Amino acid sequence: MDGTIIVADDDRTIRTVLSQALTRAGCRVRSTGAISTLWRWIEEGEGDVVVTDVMMPDGDALDILPAIKKKRPALPVIVMSAQNTVMTAIRATETGAYDYLPKPFDLKDLLATVNKALAHNAAPARPVDKDEDLPLIGRSPAMQEVYRIMARLMNADLGVMVTGDSGTGKELVAQALHDFGHRKQGPFVALNMAAIPPENIEAELFGIEADPAGGTAVKGRFEQADRGTLFLDEVGDMPMEAQTRLLRVLQEGEFTRVGGHETRRADVRIIAATNQDLRARINEGSFREDLFYRLNVVPIRLPSLRERLEDIPDLARHFLRQAESEGLPSKAISNEALEVLKQQPWSGNVRELQNLMRRLAVLCPDDVISDKIVTQEITMRPSSAMQPVEARGERLSTSIENHLRRYFDLHGDALPPPGLYQRILQEVELPLIALSLAATRGNQLKTAELLGINRNTLRKKIKELDIQVTRGKKMM
Repeated sequence: MDGTIIVADDDRTIRTVLSQALTRAGCRVRSTGAISTLWRWIEEGEGDVVVTDVMMPDGDALDILPAIKKKRPALPVIVMSAQNTVMTAIRATETGAYDYLPKPFDLKDLLATVNKALAHNAAPARPVDKDEDLPLIGRSPAMQEVYRIMARLMNADLGVMVTGDSGTGKELVAQALHDFGHRKQGPFVALNMAAIPPENIEAELFGIEADPAGGTAVKGRFEQADRGTLFLDEVGDMPMEAQTRLLRVLQEGEFTRVGGHETRRADVRIIAATNQDLRARINEGSFREDLFYRLNVVPIRLPSLRERLEDIPDLARHFLRQAESEGLPSKAISNEALEVLKQQPWSGNVRELQNLMRRLAVLCPDDVISDKIVTQEITMRPSSAMQPVEARGERLSTSIENHLRRYFDLHGDALPPPGLYQRILQEVELPLIALSLAATRGNQLKTAELLGINRNTLRKKIKELDIQVTRGKKMM
């Protein structure tokens, strides 16, 4: 690397570490702990790349980013922040940052980003009001990565595929991409494929032409979402005929209503979501591979709540405030109660936690929800929110039954999406085969014998389920 890097951070240790690392990489470094000095150096034409923290003793670096971009449009600014929320990532990108790195950061990642920044100019973008409500909650490393990807997609029309278990918040991500993107003045239209009979999906998507005998035309979701965003949830449940038509629309940018001949423009951004393994669906012939690549231009994987337990306090308090705004009693929650929540497995993810907070807001007689109340609610309603952490000695059939009871309870009075039988089989099949392979150290012949299936069948399952096989290493 060759260039002058300005490092701005009020933490002397971080300035020292970055200065030493950048100097070893071949760069010249100037460092400061003040916004005023940073701005003076920029005005004087110093620096080829800026690496700056957000909150400094004399100001917010994001507040001066628009001025930096106006003064020196080609100067890349890399923003670091310990305020690891989605709005920080969005503000950094939208106010003109070249990239955003949440703290703590990997030094190799920062050096690689600086190296790229030296060769490229940052792209200008529109500012975002920093006081806007957060569309997503959580500061965990798993969510920070989601925020970084989202921030880069705000001003693009690229296809996005959001994956994750049920209840992780896939529609919230789609809504945020719309609300903070350049199509935000247009409509956001959501369609859940699993909730529509297969024979009606094409009509829902493309509309129905008026009957010459006097019938009324019906607009489809593509027309309703014109100049906005169309969110296709549970896209894996789309029948093959509808997949073919959707692919044609994505390729040509045009469609016709069912029963019609007039060609209409499809000016929409498509965001798709699924909790299924679409690659396995492709292998079994039930999902088009060409459609998958059209939809999956930029993948975003939402972590399960079990992968972001540190977010539970923020989420729990948020849901209690949300419940209060909806007319439920105002409640606070103790730190001890939050610790109890962090010890649970959360098979239903964020939606499950939200439902529990609503119940506690109604049922808790005190102003502060205690750990005793949380434990009591869990014990009294084991099928409604969580399962006990200790379930040793439980028969497999009993465990599956309890899991399914929680799954049905999660949907309340509604039924789960169709295809439950196949989804449950896949959930059991994946760990069964993966653990059997681990037990035999990747020996497929022994694994097939252990499972009592044909070796060719095993190979097919390994490919369908995308299981990584490692020979000679026992993983159990």
